[in-house]
Amino acid sequence: MREIKVRDTVLGSGVPKICVPVTGKKEEEIYAQALEAASAGADLVEWRADYYEGLSDSGNVCGIVEGIRSRIRQISLIFTVRTSREGGMWQGSTEDYVNILQEAAKSPQLDLMDVELFRDETRMRALIGELQKEGKRVIASCHHFEGTPDTDVMKTALEKMEEAGADIRKLAVMPHTSRDVLRLLSVTLDASRQGEAPLITMSMGALGAVSRVCGQVFGSCVTFGTTGEASAPGQLPLNRLAEILKDLRPE
Repeated sequence: MREIKVRDTVLGSGVPKICVPVTGKKEEEIYAQALEAASAGADLVEWRADYYEGLSDSGNVCGIVEGIRSRIRQISLIFTVRTSREGGMWQGSTEDYVNILQEAAKSPQLDLMDVELFRDETRMRALIGELQKEGKRVIASCHHFEGTPDTDVMKTALEKMEEAGADIRKLAVMPHTSRDVLRLLSVTLDASRQGEAPLITMSMGALGAVSRVCGQVFGSCVTFGTTGEASAPGQLPLNRLAEILKDLRPE
């Protein structure tokens, strides 16, 4: 698995980096959360633009990105529109989804962009290439909030992300048993050894919380923490997460 450097952050080696989602509905909330994340020591900030009430006006997007950048300075910034089918707030069409990401990619202040590969795999593969031509690193993602798919299904999803040319592969699942968590970790370990693109994986909820702190052992390079409201079940407060990652770091 290769390393990727985004600004001052190296993904794909060492202790997993901590990303804090920004989920404000209005500009002032977005900026306040971004500043709080930066002050708390986040390695990355993810703007969950699907929470933003003004997202339907894509012309606002680059302006908000500029405002976030001024508050987080050199911290790496991810742009995400999480759709309702994958646990998010956005319910628009595929065409609108593509247009929003294309508009956001015009901002030089964005570093990484999340693309839900399986929304429309052919179109999303093309979108990944388009965003990369704009100089963005792309995270191909897949979220299962209802359960943990069969092991072969998870493996195939990560393989397709690699084939699509994504810079980073992301898979999030919901466990119903401890064995579900174990299967996600096993898939992560295998994929980290077989693929080149760095991985972000997690088993959500309280049952899967262990998966958010053991990434250095199994191969996940980013974990998500909070400084306020969580954007997904099982996220831990940033300060606690940082302490646990430090304590678990292999010598």
